[in-house]
Amino acid sequence: MSNNKITIGNEWLSFNDVKKFIVNRTAIDISKDAEMLVVKCRKFLDDKMNDNERLYYGINTGFGFLQNVKIDNEQIEQLQYNLLMSHACGMGNEVPAAIVRLMLLLKIKSLSFGNSGVQLETINGLATLCNKNILPVVFTQGSLGASGDLAPLSHLTLPLIGMGEVSINNEKRATQNILDDLGFTPIALKSKEGLALINGTQFMSAYGMYCLYKAEHLLQMADLIAALSFDAFDCVREPLHPSIHEVRKHNGQINTANNLRNILADSEIGKQPKKHVQDPYSFRCIPQVHGASKDVYNNVLNVFLTEINAVTDNPNVFPDEDLIVSGGNFHGQPLAMNLDFLSIAMSEIASISERRTYQLISGQRGLPLFLVNNPGLNSGFMIPQYTAAGIVSENKQLCTPSSIDSIPSSNNQEDHVSMGANAATKCFRVIENIEKVLAIELLTAAQALNFRRPLKSSKAVEHLFESFRKVVSFNEKDRILHDDMMQAVSFISKYEAEF
Repeated sequence: MSNNKITIGNEWLSFNDVKKFIVNRTAIDISKDAEMLVVKCRKFLDDKMNDNERLYYGINTGFGFLQNVKIDNEQIEQLQYNLLMSHACGMGNEVPAAIVRLMLLLKIKSLSFGNSGVQLETINGLATLCNKNILPVVFTQGSLGASGDLAPLSHLTLPLIGMGEVSINNEKRATQNILDDLGFTPIALKSKEGLALINGTQFMSAYGMYCLYKAEHLLQMADLIAALSFDAFDCVREPLHPSIHEVRKHNGQINTANNLRNILADSEIGKQPKKHVQDPYSFRCIPQVHGASKDVYNNVLNVFLTEINAVTDNPNVFPDEDLIVSGGNFHGQPLAMNLDFLSIAMSEIASISERRTYQLISGQRGLPLFLVNNPGLNSGFMIPQYTAAGIVSENKQLCTPSSIDSIPSSNNQEDHVSMGANAATKCFRVIENIEKVLAIELLTAAQALNFRRPLKSSKAVEHLFESFRKVVSFNEKDRILHDDMMQAVSFISKYEAEF
């Protein structure tokens, strides 16, 4: 894959591919091999439709509880339109543009295997929307995470038939009003295509992949910011010794301890004699806590990479085996459980971060109370910790698992659902919250490090500190800290952690 184009076929779609797609907003191209498979599957399905007596779920029948209602051949095309229109029942906030683009990519990927029965024109239509940055307006609420992400995927694919709304340059337009301007011709959907488009897990998968993309950076920043706090609180180095972590053998823990040792290796502060023997757990147990979250992250990433390289609509079509088989690959249980797990794991990064912030403002280790001159007259960094605590508490509420819930639907035909869509949108909120809490720790730790002068920390920490001081200055006396906190959030999102 080049930086300008990603070719979708049967090759494994990697995490690096997805990250480049997010960052570079690359165009989508369909491989020749994938085109051949799609055309072959569509022809097989067209031939099967000549058998008027055989019922195939969702192809010449109704959907869900209406599975046994036969649809006449002359009504099959209308059935596809009815399906997309009737299932476009989303509500709530609009899905962010980056995640809508991911939904388009992942839907194209799933359809490209040639097991869904769609026309090549349909896949190319989805690619055109993405490549021209004509992004369908999709809503966060409406999916139960089983039978696929029906409502959000309906909104995603309505523009293919000239319906729904799209966003162009952040301006919402009715699809039918922009077709002529953009040379986009609505597609005449054939049998099964409506179901192939809205069956699948691409809403959950897109949210999950975006959260994993953000989480990777936040886990790196968490180690770096924790190292800044470590020196700002004048911590002892013994808990980072490799022997401690090698006898426990958890990869994430070993990785984190190694990171902190490398980051802090040349610190003047670290080499100073310490009057204290131990540090609070929020410092001493950084490898154990951050490491556990990293291990969960890696497990979740493997599940999602498997999912985005899978066929998740229903029924599945196998031309070589002369099979059309109805199953349940649309069920989001693997995603729901892992999204819940990712939320829990990442929320702990914020939880321990807030504790370090609390310790830094507590007036210990030679630091002034609330990290400000003239405490009393000045409140200093008292209230940012309140904000961090409130956000951490919100995360705890958001981490109540969605995957343990199920509400039957479709007249009890769909009697167990994953609620993975709720797990996905909650995880997104948790990830956003973690960035804020880490930003507050960075703001606080940088203030504390100023009070350690003239001693210096390590090269990596000093680079972080000096880069941050270019956007947020030392706090001499009380000022509106909201502005500093928002600058810190922006700084974290852009800073490249190298260690």
